[in-house]
Amino acid sequence: MKLVGNFLSPYTRRVAISLDVLGLPYELESLFVFKAADVVRTYNPLVRIPVLVLDDGDVLIESSAILDEVDQMVGPERALVPANGKPRRRVMQLVALAHGCMEKAQWAFYERRLRKPEIVLESWIEHNETRLLAGLAHLDAVAAEAGAKGWLGGTPRISQADISTTVAFTFANAVRPGLDVAKAAPRLAAFAARCENLAAFKKSPLPAQIA
Repeated sequence: MKLVGNFLSPYTRRVAISLDVLGLPYELESLFVFKAADVVRTYNPLVRIPVLVLDDGDVLIESSAILDEVDQMVGPERALVPANGKPRRRVMQLVALAHGCMEKAQWAFYERRLRKPEIVLESWIEHNETRLLAGLAHLDAVAAEAGAKGWLGGTPRISQADISTTVAFTFANAVRPGLDVAKAAPRLAAFAARCENLAAFKKSPLPAQIA
């Protein structure tokens, strides 16, 4: 398989980590949408990453759809989202919240990155940062319930809730440094640090240079 994207994208990163957690080998085609839009367009008409190209040539787009198919590949016993019932609902709700935090952090980040200074909307940045902090506060409470060794979804092993939440926190911490999210969500910060120390997370690190 080939994963198209880069690890500054939290959506690409959560797919990469998931593949490594499950032991599914892949080749990374590392590129940035703003620098290689024409290349990305050959895979996805929306010009968005990540893209996962399967061994049979099928092309999967959008991280949630990719991760759903990855779970289908490995079967319910290994899947990162429980198959049914309350365990599935809990994990899916946490994944949705983490995904929302990724979006809010990204939109706040992009406002200054993509607009000229004279047309930056500070109110839009504040709007997104306020909602990001609210999402992280909820996840912080979940991390407190999980304790020092538990998993966020209440599962016996790591789930997509843990992967996506950690990726969201690490991304927000990097691109919104002024918010001091580690201080705002200390239990979540400790949980994320624990996950980031795992081999699958270390293999797909957030770039040290955020540009």
